[in-house]
Amino acid sequence: MSAVLEAKQTVLEICQKLIARGILMGTGGNISVRVQGEQAFAITPSNYDYTKMVVDDICVLGWDLKRIEGERKPSIESAMHAAIYENRQDVNCAIHTHQLYASALALTRTPIPALFDEQVRFLGKSVAIIDYAPSGTPFLKKNVVKRLSNHANAYILQNHGALLLGPDSDRTIFNVQLLEKCATTYILALCTEKEITKIPAAFREFAFLMLRKDEKKAETLNRSLEDK
Repeated sequence: MSAVLEAKQTVLEICQKLIARGILMGTGGNISVRVQGEQAFAITPSNYDYTKMVVDDICVLGWDLKRIEGERKPSIESAMHAAIYENRQDVNCAIHTHQLYASALALTRTPIPALFDEQVRFLGKSVAIIDYAPSGTPFLKKNVVKRLSNHANAYILQNHGALLLGPDSDRTIFNVQLLEKCATTYILALCTEKEITKIPAAFREFAFLMLRKDEKKAETLNRSLEDK
């Protein structure tokens, strides 16, 4: 199986799994997967029902956004996804969702601090807010790129939704669900108006160090594949 076809099939499988989990509905959000060994990625088409999607509907673009495969119009957020793969060599999958509780925090510009060990281990030291910019614009791409250097795998897009990254599709789907758990519990905790505790700094740094080790492994592997 070619790397391009494998990436397209993986995108479709992610869509089906997130539909089953109630994360994707209608045409909201977008999903992409890096084409291994190439400066290219597969991405969902624009404004197309996930429940009707088949492999041939998935678009494949170069990092320069030139079309490689696919007849449908690619996602309006394609430039954002290209920038993620260009700037984060450890990322092999990116999922943008409109998931409920993370989106609620997007409306209040509320970042999520280090609440749980698992959160820091897989999502990063905190879930930061990416400043608002209209969908599909160079301004949104620019705002996303500014945040990528913190090496997190989860971000909240102001007045928009969430952005999850990962080294593979399974981990990125896991990150989607972990973010929603963190967002839900954080909102409930805020409603109590009591003090919200965070994990101690030393444990936060240790968990983040484990995340960075995973990222460096993925980065090394991706670079070796591109050099072949």
